Amino acid sequence: MTEAVAAQPTEADLPPLKAPSAGNGLVGVFERRYLLKLLVSREISARYQGSFLGLLWSYINPLSQFFIYWFVLGAILGLHKNVPHFPIHLFAALIIVHFFTETFGAGTRSIARNRALVVKMAMPREMFPVATMLVSLYHVIPQVVILTIASLASGWRPDMVGMAAFLLGLAIIATLGTAGALMFSAANVFFNDFGNAVNVFNHFVRFGVTMMYPYSLVHERFGSAAQYFLFNPLADAVLLFQRAFWYGTVPAHEKFKAVMPDHLLLIGVAALAGSLVLLVLAQFVFSRLENKIPERL
Repeated sequence: MTEAVAAQPTEADLPPLKAPSAGNGLVGVFERRYLLKLLVSREISARYQGSFLGLLWSYINPLSQFFIYWFVLGAILGLHKNVPHFPIHLFAALIIVHFFTETFGAGTRSIARNRALVVKMAMPREMFPVATMLVSLYHVIPQVVILTIASLASGWRPDMVGMAAFLLGLAIIATLGTAGALMFSAANVFFNDFGNAVNVFNHFVRFGVTMMYPYSLVHERFGSAAQYFLFNPLADAVLLFQRAFWYGTVPAHEKFKAVMPDHLLLIGVAALAGSLVLLVLAQFVFSRLENKIPERL
């Protein structure tokens, strides 16, 4: 009997107790990569469940937006005359804009939309906005494939600076979109107005970047003040993507129409650093609100 009592672990031998939410945060999300993968797969499957075309909608949706913008801006307004290979210029920007708006919009609704999982399961709640960003990134792949084929047909050849610009542009949007989704997904649980505000904001994004107009126009109209345009990390990401694809399609005798900011890669690195600061701030705000999320849901 004495041996049995002695064999039982004492309080000092037991591991310290932790709250179910311990280990949350973005670090906790990537420590649970398997669960994150399941959430991403679930989101992709749910999006195309009962759909006849399935993944083809990832090609159809951006292509339909592209043809609308191209027809209105190019065929009707004639903007293509001032921008060499205007369709490539437009589509490169559209990919980045769509990546951001989808991440920000769907990410803002991600926690409210998954309220059953949020309430019942002990898991990092940051996982839902992050999963939304990864789903959006997944949909970028077919769009980049289309852009690459179109660019190659227009005379584009990849270069090291362009590839660095491509990766930097994606990193900026992934970081910035996740920061926005993280902060607003928590706020949207308390007030639905935040979800509506994000929808309104996303309408203006397309006009604040060089999608429908070239950077040369910004430089021409604002002169030295054009540098303030580059304080917008979304605009920087679009320019980086256009440097990666569109700039290489412009013939040598028309390069004067393809003006790019000086030291664009350094500007992109600064934009990524600023986006990381916003991500840290968003994580702080989220952590202050997350304990109240289950009761509000």
